Amino acid sequence: MMTNINIEQANQKAIDEFMNARPILVGVEKAVDVIPGMHKNLYLHAGPPCSWERMSGPVKGGMIGAIIFEGRAKNAEEAESILSSGKIEFAPCNDYDASGPMAGIISPSMMVFVVEDKNSGYKTFSGMNEGRGKVLRMGAYSEEVIERMLWLNNVLAPTVDAALKAMNGLDIRTLLAKALHMGDDGHNRLDAASLLFTNLLAPHIIRTAKNSTDAADVVKFLGENALAVLNPVMAGCKTMANAAQNIEGSTIVTLMARNGTDWGIKVSGMGNQWFTAPAPVVKALYFPGFTEKDACLDIGDSVIMETVGIGGFAMATAPALVTFIGGTPRDAINTTLDMYEITYGEHKNFTIPFLDFRGTPTGIDIRKVIEKGITPRVNTGVAHKDPGIGQVGAGVVSAPMKLFEDALVAFAEKYDI
Repeated sequence: MMTNINIEQANQKAIDEFMNARPILVGVEKAVDVIPGMHKNLYLHAGPPCSWERMSGPVKGGMIGAIIFEGRAKNAEEAESILSSGKIEFAPCNDYDASGPMAGIISPSMMVFVVEDKNSGYKTFSGMNEGRGKVLRMGAYSEEVIERMLWLNNVLAPTVDAALKAMNGLDIRTLLAKALHMGDDGHNRLDAASLLFTNLLAPHIIRTAKNSTDAADVVKFLGENALAVLNPVMAGCKTMANAAQNIEGSTIVTLMARNGTDWGIKVSGMGNQWFTAPAPVVKALYFPGFTEKDACLDIGDSVIMETVGIGGFAMATAPALVTFIGGTPRDAINTTLDMYEITYGEHKNFTIPFLDFRGTPTGIDIRKVIEKGITPRVNTGVAHKDPGIGQVGAGVVSAPMKLFEDALVAFAEKYDI
C-alpha cells in the first residue's frame, strides 16, 4: 500500500514525458529480427489479449491472411486449421512494443517500421500500410491482398529502409506538428502528413533504390496513399506514450486499444495491467451498400493517437474530416473542446490554429473522466464484421465508461486512497 503519493506531480511528469519524447523513424526491418520476444509461432493483433475463439471477424481474417502470407497455408481452410490448433500463440501488439491499425496483425516475416526515441533509445514497431479498402488490416485475405502484402515486404520495405538510413531518420513529432497546421488530425486524416512523408523520402528513394522501376513504383504508391504515414505515426505515438508508463501515482492513461471484441486501456501508475470492457458500436458513415448491421465493433490500436493528444482530440484541426466520418465542422471543434475537460494538460508541440494555437488536449486523466462523465472520443475506420471483406465505413466512437471506473477503483486500492 502507498499513501504518500503526489498525483498532481506524477501526472505532470507523465504528460511532460509524452511531450518530450523524440520519436525518429530509423528504418524498416523483419518483425522476427527486431521485435523483442517475437518468434515463428507468435502472431500479434490489435487491442487487449484475445483468444482465437473470441476474435472478431476482421482479426480472424487478418490472421488467416497472415498464415497464407507466411506460406504456412494455401487457403483459408488450411489457415483456420492451423490457427485453431493451439500451435499459434496470439498476443497484443502493445505487449510487444508494437502498434497495429484495425486488426493490427504482425506475423514473424512481416517487415515493420522501426521508431526510436532519441532520448531513451526505446524502440517501437508497426507494419506496412496497404492503403484503404480491401486490405489485410480490415480482415481481407484474397489473392490480391496477399500479393500486395508481398510487394510491400519485398519491394517497398527495403526501398524505404535504404532511404531512411540515407537521410539519418525522420522526425515523427515534427512531421505531425506541421501536418496539424495543414488540416490533418493525425489519425484518420493524414493527407498532409503522408504527402510530407513522401516528399521527404522521395529524393533519397531515387538515389538509393535498386532500380528506377522500384523507385517509381514506391514513390507512386506512397504519393497515392493518404494513409502512407499512418503506421510510422502509430509507432511514434506508442513511443511517446511508453515514455510515461510506470510513473508511480499517475492517473494518466498511457494506452487505449481495441480489437473488435474488447476495448482496453492501461494507466501509468498501474503498470502493465489491462482494464477491459466490450467494444462498442461505431457511429459511422457507411459506404454504399453497407449498414450498421454489416459492421464489426470498434477495432484497432490507432487510438494510441488520442492517448497522446492527437486524432479525435485534435479534430478541430481537421474540419474536412467530417465529410468522411459524418457531422459538421462545428462538431469537430466541439469534440476537441470536450476533450480538454478530461485531460491533464495541453501539448506544447501539437497546436490548433482554429483555437488560437492552443495546445491539443493531452493526457487522459481517469479521475476527470469519472468526474465529468465524459469518455474519450475518437474517430476511426469501420471493418466488416465478417472475415475477408474489408472496410465498410468510418465514424466516431466513445470509449466505454467501465474502463475508467475499473481503473480508478484499482488505483485507489493499490495506493490506499
